[in-house]
Amino acid sequence: MENLLIKKVEELSSQMIDDIKTIVRIDSVESEAEENAPFGKGVQLALETTLKICERLGFQTKNIDNYIGYAQYGEGDDYVCAIGHLDVVPTGVGWKQPPFSAYEENGYIYSRGILDNKGPIMTCLYALYAIKELQLKLKRPIRIIFGCDEETGFKDLEYYLSKEKPPIMGFTPDCKFPVVYAERGRAIIEIRNSDKKIDNFFEMVNTYFMNAKANGERLGLDYCDEEFGMSEIRNYELKHINNQLIFSFALSYPAGMNIDEMIQKIKEKTLMEVEIVHHFQPVKFEKDCFMVKQMQYAYEKITGNDGTPVTTTGGTYAKMMPHIVPFGPSFPGQKGIGHQPNEWMSIEDLITNAKIYALALYSLAK
Repeated sequence: MENLLIKKVEELSSQMIDDIKTIVRIDSVESEAEENAPFGKGVQLALETTLKICERLGFQTKNIDNYIGYAQYGEGDDYVCAIGHLDVVPTGVGWKQPPFSAYEENGYIYSRGILDNKGPIMTCLYALYAIKELQLKLKRPIRIIFGCDEETGFKDLEYYLSKEKPPIMGFTPDCKFPVVYAERGRAIIEIRNSDKKIDNFFEMVNTYFMNAKANGERLGLDYCDEEFGMSEIRNYELKHINNQLIFSFALSYPAGMNIDEMIQKIKEKTLMEVEIVHHFQPVKFEKDCFMVKQMQYAYEKITGNDGTPVTTTGGTYAKMMPHIVPFGPSFPGQKGIGHQPNEWMSIEDLITNAKIYALALYSLAK
């Protein structure tokens, strides 16, 4: 059965690439909200177009007020899912070809969103299409969920969970291979110049951030975990709002750390007002749980590579969607591609993704 499924993905690959190109040609950078378009017209068009493709492929679809949508195969309440997103970050500068052109050269497609995350979530759709075309028996239905606000706040997923129950298992193809069994905690923290002493504020920024190691050593945050590695501070930003200087940064931390204790340490060191703007707790599953093992098997079956589960410093929908883990799409050694000019993904990797996801979804749902 697995070999039939792999073969079916190969048969559908040309059609899949055409549909991926259709979606990445849509400029879906979030813009001003409009009626029936909470994240802007471009994002709404990407969702509408994607769901039309899903309907053409014969799936049941649901558009949840243009916040998020999904395609489903099978019946029942307890479903398995793959969830990705159709919104993209701004294009920036430095592109060799127009960033929404789906430009293809030497077996590679270049476009904003081809890796993060339109290409991968469309490979999940075609993975499910292969299962559907073979009429494989499933114990549970499968949903492919298309988010619209992953890059700017997860309001799409928050809305989804207010309307729909979460999956019992699943993944987001928005990170790396092999399967990621745990994500670090992540917090956006602001330090405010509450006493108006500008010199003190800049001395604090230079001492504890600009001229310090990125592990938070001078703040007493340099905690290292065997599974997660060292804590990390990044994404520095200076802001001037309402005549107040603000320094913000992202803190990526291992599961053994406590956010309240960390904030207290920052206050004691900087002697300034400290506020958590956003915070997501760490996510962790057992390496040998059923869900993780099935994804590990799918990865190893298709690639022949070691699929030992790993952790990540990044943050994905797994921070908010219960019962899912990050899984692909980038293979070992592929880094620094998403959010950059000339974002790319090879056609071969897209097809390989679809094969891995087909086996994984089938294994979870059968």
